Amino acid sequence: MEKVKQTRAHVARLELSTAQVAVLDGQAHTARTLWNLLHEYFTFRQGRFATLKECDTAIRAARHEIDWIGQLPAQAAQAVLKTYRQAWANFFNPDHPAKRPTFKARFGSRPAVDVPQARDLQIKRINRRWGAVNLPKVGRVRFRWTKDLPGVTKGGPTGRVTGARLVKDAFGWQIVFRTETMTAPVMETHPGPAVGIDRGITVALALSDQTTREHGPWLTGGEREHLRRLEKKSARQRAARTPGQRTSHRLTRTYDQIARLRATAKRRAVNWQHQTTTELADTFSVIVVEDLKIANMVRSAKGTIEQPGRNVTQKAGLNRAITGEAWGRTVALLEYKTRDRGGLVVKVPAPGTSQTCHQCGHRDAASRDGTRFSCANPACGWVGHADTNAAINIRNAAGTAVSGRGDLGAARSARRQPPRAA
Repeated sequence: MEKVKQTRAHVARLELSTAQVAVLDGQAHTARTLWNLLHEYFTFRQGRFATLKECDTAIRAARHEIDWIGQLPAQAAQAVLKTYRQAWANFFNPDHPAKRPTFKARFGSRPAVDVPQARDLQIKRINRRWGAVNLPKVGRVRFRWTKDLPGVTKGGPTGRVTGARLVKDAFGWQIVFRTETMTAPVMETHPGPAVGIDRGITVALALSDQTTREHGPWLTGGEREHLRRLEKKSARQRAARTPGQRTSHRLTRTYDQIARLRATAKRRAVNWQHQTTTELADTFSVIVVEDLKIANMVRSAKGTIEQPGRNVTQKAGLNRAITGEAWGRTVALLEYKTRDRGGLVVKVPAPGTSQTCHQCGHRDAASRDGTRFSCANPACGWVGHADTNAAINIRNAAGTAVSGRGDLGAARSARRQPPRAA
C-alpha cells in the first residue's frame, strides 16, 4: 500500500540567554524591515510588479551594501521573499481569504525568523525534558522536549524535520518545527454517527444529539481583576504622555504584563479546543457546521460621520465575544483531525438554522428568545433549547451545497486581476 505524506507542526519553548534573545530580536526586526523594503520595491514601480529575479538581485545587493541587513541569515532573507511572493499568490487566488499584502508595523506584527533548511538545525535530544538545536548566528540552544520528532530519536515516528520557524509571543521565543511523515492512507470510513454543531457564545458548542461542549472563563477571577487594573493603569500612563513622546519604560512594562495575561487566556482556549475537537473527531464520522462569514460578523458598527452606527458599544462587546471563541480555529482543527480518522467535515449554508423549527420546518424569527426556542406554528409548538434546535437543522442540511460561492468567487477574481506582467 502506497503511503501518503503528512505535514504537521510542533511548537516548543526555547531556553535562551539574554544575549541570544537580543540576537533573535535583531533578526526579527531585520526580517520585518526587509519585508517592507521588498513591498516598496515590488509595488512602487511604473505600472508593473517586480519579477522574482529582480527581487532576489535587490536582496543580494542590499546584503552587501547595508551592514545591518547582514545580521539576518541569507536563507532567512530568502524565506522572507518566498513568504512575500506567496502572500501575493494567496491574494490573487479568488478562493483564498487573504487580503492585499501591505507594510508591517513595528509594534503591530509578530516577530518571526525562518530557518528553512533542516540541516542547519542539528536537532538532538539531551534528556527526558530537554533537546538542543542549532540556530544560525545564535548558536546552540536548548528547547523543551514534549514530543518525539520524526527522524530524530530512535523508536520515534518515521519521517523527517523539514525546517523550522522562530516565533516570539508574550512569553518569549518559541520554535515551530515543520515535520513530514509518511503514513498509510485511511481506507475505512469512520464508524461513528453524524452530528451537527452550532457554534455560539452562551453555549460554546451545541450538538444535535442534545449534548453541549462548554468551558469556563479563560482567566480566573483574580487574573481578570489584575487585567482590569493593568488596563486602567495603562490608560493613566497614556494620558500622562506628551503627544509624540516615546513610550516610557513603565508603560512598556504594563503593556507586557497585559500581553502575558491575554496570552495565558489564549493558551487555555487553544488547549480546550484541541481536547474538545479530538474528542469530537474520535466520536463522530461526519461533522456538519455552518459556513459562517466570521470576518463580516465582527465588523464594527460605528458607521461613518454622515451615517453613524447604532448600538456601537453593544456590537463591540459582541465582536469581542465572537473573537474570543475563535470559531474558525475550531473548524480548522476539526477538519484535519476528522480527515486523519476517516471522517468528514461538511459546511452548510448558515441562514435560517436558528429560526427554523426542526420538527415542522416552520421559520419565524419570533420563535427564538435567547436560548429558548418555541415554535410559532400552532400545529407544532415544539419547545426546547435554541442552540440544540439549530444544531439539528445544521445536521439535517448536510446534503445542501454551500450557497453563494460561485458569484462571490467570480466577483473577487475580477477585483484581484494582477497588473501588467513585467
